[in-house]
Order: sequence, then structure tokens, then C-alpha cells
Amino acid sequence: MSKLPDCSKCGSTYTYEDREMYVCPECAHEWSQNESNIAEEILIIKDSYGNLLQDGDSISVIKDLKVKGSSSVVKVGTKVKNIRLAQGEHDIDCKIDGIGAMKLKSGFVKKI
Repeated sequence: MSKLPDCSKCGSTYTYEDREMYVCPECAHEWSQNESNIAEEILIIKDSYGNLLQDGDSISVIKDLKVKGSSSVVKVGTKVKNIRLAQGEHDIDCKIDGIGAMKLKSGFVKKI
């Protein structure tokens, strides 16, 4: 059985084929098989409020985050400028003043 792509609109894994189209039963989004190849190349990362993040955006931390291997804490409201998106569980690469280079999860930030 071939692996069908997840829905590009809602992320559902229950997509199915209907002739030349893929269909999502949860949000009724339809897209062609050619579009799915393009969508897989684009990295889509959203913040905790559902806003799309892009390279160079500014974000704010919404929860105190302990820095692994250190006694430092990234406080709520810390602003981070010029982020870079990456693949993986920690999908934001950034540099935080006073702490240095870090990787953050998009679920703990909001776009400014």
C-alpha cells in the first residue's frame, strides 16, 4: 500500500485518492497529485496560535522554558528576532540575548 500525503490544509492523515485528486475527509480540501509534490518541499511551521512562521520573523516565548544542561531559564515574554526554521521536533533555530544559540519548539512561541 502506498503512503498518501497528509492534508496540506489541516494535516489530517486520512486522505484518499479520487481519480487525479487527493481528498481530505475531515476538512473537504482537494488538491491534485502534482500539487502534493510541491507542498512536500515547502516547510510549514505554525506558532502556538496557528500563525505561519517564516525565516526572519520575530517571536515571543509564551512559557518559561528551562535550558537543558544549565540553570538558566528563558522567561515568558522573551522576544527573539530573526529566527530560522528547521526540520525536526525543535523546529526553530534562534539566538537569545544572554543565553546564546538555541532550538525552540514552535508550540511554545507566538509570532510578533
